[in-house]
Amino acid sequence: MWWEIFLTEGRMLLDVLLSALLGFLIGYERKLRLKEAGIRTHTIVCVGSALMMVVSKYAFGSEADSARIAAQIVSGVGFLGAGIIVYKQHEVRGLTTAAGVWATAGVGMACGGRLYVIAVGATAIMIAVQCILHLKWGIFRSKKTYSVKIEFLQTSDENLQIKKLFGTDRFNHLVITRVNGEVIYSATLNTEIEFSSTKLNEIILHHSFIRSIERCDND
Repeated sequence: MWWEIFLTEGRMLLDVLLSALLGFLIGYERKLRLKEAGIRTHTIVCVGSALMMVVSKYAFGSEADSARIAAQIVSGVGFLGAGIIVYKQHEVRGLTTAAGVWATAGVGMACGGRLYVIAVGATAIMIAVQCILHLKWGIFRSKKTYSVKIEFLQTSDENLQIKKLFGTDRFNHLVITRVNGEVIYSATLNTEIEFSSTKLNEIILHHSFIRSIERCDND
């Protein structure tokens, strides 16, 4: 009868609603950290994964292979995550967010498969890991680098002095030109030391062979 169908599908809808709640919690943590994928993305991915799991399990009868749609969810969300990852200034950004979206799909699949303990537990683990690893402890703190463009006159060991000043062991890009008999180095380097404009001015004043210095880490 119609009420039996209503009760059966209502129970399935509760699975989807649980996935929405868990996706919201994961997305809320991401939103607090101003990440590209926030509440809406994680909630929709989680709900969509749960919905596809429910459909694959109950819409095609017992003879259907429900694992086939589940496998497509994993690969499909992987393509979605690839769009979040960008490479900028010699750094890969968005990788953790993309992995979080992919893992959120797994939470939705667990809800659709009625593995409630796993779904709730995985959500708690994901949020806890993100919170713990964002603590400002030394072992969890990621190194930040600053990019500097510098032009200087090279006569003997000025290139070694530049590396020592900025705490680096190599130049990322180096262009050597000869102007009026002088050898000019134009180089780009990365340093973990943050130099203020005052400090850069002092470096130029005390090292006459330096022609110019430009901070470009925010390009």
